[in-house]
Amino acid sequence: MRPTDVLPGQPPRARPGLRHQLLRRKPPEAFLAEAESPAGGGLRRTVGAFQLTMIGIGATVGTGIFFALNAAVPEAGPAVLVSFVIGAVAAALTALCYAELASAVPVSGSSYSYAYATLGEFAAYAVGWCLLLEYAVSGAAIAVSWGQYLNDLTQRVFGVQMPAAVSAPPGQGGYLNVPGAVLVLLCGLLLVRGARESALVNTVMVLLKLAVLGLFVTLGATGFDPAHLHPFAPMGMAGIGAAASTVFFSFIGLDAVSTAGEEVRNPRRTLPLAIIGALLAVTTVYVLVALVGVGAQPWTAFAGQEAGLSAILAKVTGAGWPGVLLSAGAVLSIVSVTLVVLYGQTRILYSMGRDGMLPAVFHRVDPRTGTPVLGTALVSGFVAVLAAVCPLDVLADLTSLGTLVAFVVVSVGVIILRRTAPGLDRGFKVPGYPVVPLLSVAFCGYLLAGLPLPTYLMFAGWLALALAVYLGYSRHRSRLP
Repeated sequence: MRPTDVLPGQPPRARPGLRHQLLRRKPPEAFLAEAESPAGGGLRRTVGAFQLTMIGIGATVGTGIFFALNAAVPEAGPAVLVSFVIGAVAAALTALCYAELASAVPVSGSSYSYAYATLGEFAAYAVGWCLLLEYAVSGAAIAVSWGQYLNDLTQRVFGVQMPAAVSAPPGQGGYLNVPGAVLVLLCGLLLVRGARESALVNTVMVLLKLAVLGLFVTLGATGFDPAHLHPFAPMGMAGIGAAASTVFFSFIGLDAVSTAGEEVRNPRRTLPLAIIGALLAVTTVYVLVALVGVGAQPWTAFAGQEAGLSAILAKVTGAGWPGVLLSAGAVLSIVSVTLVVLYGQTRILYSMGRDGMLPAVFHRVDPRTGTPVLGTALVSGFVAVLAAVCPLDVLADLTSLGTLVAFVVVSVGVIILRRTAPGLDRGFKVPGYPVVPLLSVAFCGYLLAGLPLPTYLMFAGWLALALAVYLGYSRHRSRLP
């Protein structure tokens, strides 16, 4: 029953005004009651702290190193190390904010749910659309880079590659990226099986991924040449800022952790631990791999270099097996990023469907698997199409913008919820409040300024579409009075 529906014999309810609809908030208590109610949807709490931390690492370590390093080094030179540090600091500040909100409102939906509890319905709706863009585009970007490493692996092992026409998207020498689309669809099939099964597979692939990157650091360090670090910042601070904006999309994993709020055991404790643990592991891996990478070859060699990490190992060792092993590890480990990104998007759609913001089909859970089967199928199909036809550089910048907007909302949400619900049970509180949330907003604003104008224009078009759908559909079906 919608808020404006009435029982027979009762006078009709007055439809709330548009301003009231835009600003109405969903109380945190309502989120928690829905999550624990059998009528809330039926997600099962089967994920523990270690598996959740692996979800955060799995969603983050992957494209940020296996692809973004090759895109960011030409922008900043060896100073890409500073770019990664800037991104890590911004992510660390925001991670603390995520940890507090996740412990206070431990439900699915991530930034969308937090915005609904703090900023109001339309702000939450806009954030939800930002998250949908962020997850869909990042999933497609990851799938595109996976195709590059798959070609590199088959070339090293069998001496052949798939034709560019069917292994690269338009704008990168091809017509259709078939490997990327197939990867997305296979991950979708795994997610349909259940969250527990998906988390187990992800954990195995993350451990493999960390072992492969450990091999790169160990072997790549033998070819480290300090001369490759000069000039350190050939593009100046402008290049450092641009590269930081480019690589920041790889920190999306922090948001993915919080989308699992309704499938985690003891969420008030588990969510903060997993978010902070994943951030520490990710930052360490990024800085070490970036340092070894720029020290092992001149920064000018990164431009246009596909499957860059395996190429670096081949140069350093003079042997073929390290590159083969790294490419094989990349092919398998990037699957985990795609898996978690698809998982996060389906859970955001699940929450929006439960609130009436999107059709109820996204909230419908299969009683046998405990997963939103049809919603997962729709998401997988859409992302597969993006992976097949969209160029990678466009996808990366759009993901960065969507991620940063979500991070700003979370940081502001901490301040608002402290004022509107000071007595709410919080398993974790941001240290240094309110300085840390304000610094998080400032860092994210700095990174937003480094994104190109065409990205903002595409993003504005996406938000205009969101507004049209909200006014024409969602505001009439919202479950809030």
